[in-house]
Amino acid sequence: MKKLLEYLKVNKKIFVIVALLAALIVIAFALYGRNGKTLQTSATDNSTMSASEIKLTRILTEIDGVGKAEVMINEGENGVDGVIIVCEGAYNIMTRNDILNAVATALNVNKNNIAIYAMNK
Repeated sequence: MKKLLEYLKVNKKIFVIVALLAALIVIAFALYGRNGKTLQTSATDNSTMSASEIKLTRILTEIDGVGKAEVMINEGENGVDGVIIVCEGAYNIMTRNDILNAVATALNVNKNNIAIYAMNK
């Protein structure tokens, strides 16, 4: 232990560099998660989103062409009454169809109760 402390005293610069690199790695994992992707939502505060909205947002942002997405689920006494999705890729009819099928399947909701809109750029 004495040798290690003496080595650190002599090589303070190396210790500081290693500590900074370790801190950067921790910050990178905190920001980007394990799979290298961030949750692509806009400025919405996740604390106001339900667990279902967060999960659905994550699923939708993984679909090719969707991009950033906002999700609002309106729940009533008999389950989900309606869903609104605002996303970057909604201008593309194929992407809209993929979103519609994914949401209807994930939430077991009628496709007529799902509204999809393009996000402002």
